[in-house]
Amino acid sequence: MVWDPWLIVAQIVCLQCLYYLTLGVFLSFLVGTHVSHMSLVYFFDFATITSSTVVGWCVIASFLFSSVAGAGYMIYLIERAKKCLDFSATLYIIHLFICLVYGGWPSSVTWWVVNGTGVAVMALLGEYLCIKREQREIPTRYRSSKK
Repeated sequence: MVWDPWLIVAQIVCLQCLYYLTLGVFLSFLVGTHVSHMSLVYFFDFATITSSTVVGWCVIASFLFSSVAGAGYMIYLIERAKKCLDFSATLYIIHLFICLVYGGWPSSVTWWVVNGTGVAVMALLGEYLCIKREQREIPTRYRSSKK
């Protein structure tokens, strides 16, 4: 296998975009029904991830569901189990940097627990799903001739 940096960058960008697209869908369904106005604050502000309100629990659920979906995306984008941790960690490190720019250092313990759980779920479930895919039998067209 040849090392292709452009492929790696493209995989990171695709995974990040799919993650945020999925997060947006989950936030629209779960949070959008409880608030009058949706904004980027639910994506990037650590203060919205709280266990003290119904909206906070919906945001938490959206992030966790998105990490499960991200594991599913890795089956098709990454394809290798040993790369899942690297790509999951990269996704969440990029998310941390965006959150830093948007709202400052996340000082909420809940934010760290949710995102730590998210990276663990995405990496472990992604590895499991990729291993299952790698272990599938390769179909052949060979027919045994019986006489």
